[in-house]
Amino acid sequence: MRREALIDLAGKRAFVTGGGRGIGRATALLLARAGATVAVGYRTRKPADEAHITAAVRGDLGTPAGAKKVVAEALRALRDALDILVVNHGVWPPDDVPLEKLSDEQWESTRRANLDAVLYVCRAAIPNIADGGTIVLVSSTAGQRGEAFHADYAATKGAVIAITKSLAVELAPRITVNCVAPGWVDTEMAAKPYAGEGRRKIEQSIPLGRVASADDVAGPILFLCSPLARHLTGEILNVNGGSVLCG
Repeated sequence: MRREALIDLAGKRAFVTGGGRGIGRATALLLARAGATVAVGYRTRKPADEAHITAAVRGDLGTPAGAKKVVAEALRALRDALDILVVNHGVWPPDDVPLEKLSDEQWESTRRANLDAVLYVCRAAIPNIADGGTIVLVSSTAGQRGEAFHADYAATKGAVIAITKSLAVELAPRITVNCVAPGWVDTEMAAKPYAGEGRRKIEQSIPLGRVASADDVAGPILFLCSPLARHLTGEILNVNGGSVLCG
């Protein structure tokens, strides 16, 4: 007797931003393996697993025109409609900077990448999302508890959580909108704090005792994109090994 896949996304069309590496790449691959047709957006690194991806679109999502262009190219590759939108791209400036020394340039850069670009992508994509579709935004534990010396990052990720809750009500019942908030993840973005004894010290602060892999975050995103999560909207799913517990 043949067993059916628990998560079957055959016939679904998905667009994942920040899909060239890390969480975005892992998510794109899981969606494709579940049967979805997947396009990704990237800025600097083209995804290596192109056999699983229908289209890889390069562009800057931090401007209205740039986001509109990237979304339009992805839509053309996906037959002009979407069922799944995963907004994953973002930056985390690695240097500790107290707020009084935070430059206008860093504030502007972080805000454009982590917040403005989320708004622009959603604005361009939402009219093309089919009924019954879903949006998953990627925030961070920093958006819930703050992060000393990284106020720019925490502020933008907190705003992503607020956008999630706002859109969940705004788009219901046609589209569900949820958010994944990762803690420490084994990606290039966090290479500096992991150097030397840094990773070991970080892992000692995590109840599950380890830093998450990109797949550890992509799995919950896949769940939120599946029919198993059809009665969830406006939720913030923490994927942090127990390091931040929000009720």
